[in-house]
Amino acid sequence: MKDDLWQRDEIESPCVKICVIHPDAQICVGCHRSRAEIAAWSQMTPEARRGIMMDLPSRAGRLVQRRGGRAGRLGRGEG
Repeated sequence: MKDDLWQRDEIESPCVKICVIHPDAQICVGCHRSRAEIAAWSQMTPEARRGIMMDLPSRAGRLVQRRGGRAGRLGRGEG
């Protein structure tokens, strides 16, 4: 038996609730979308959203690890 009462039609999204725009790459650290993509997401067709989501894994390399804090001061570059 199918229960249509509990079926939801939410927009598919890569959001992981870590919403921080990387200062150099200008993409979200959590989902790797650009500000423009995030802003237009709800207006895009499902096909356009899926196309972007297929490209997101390749964007992770654009996020350069920061080397600040204690590790940066000690010259280690790692945590």
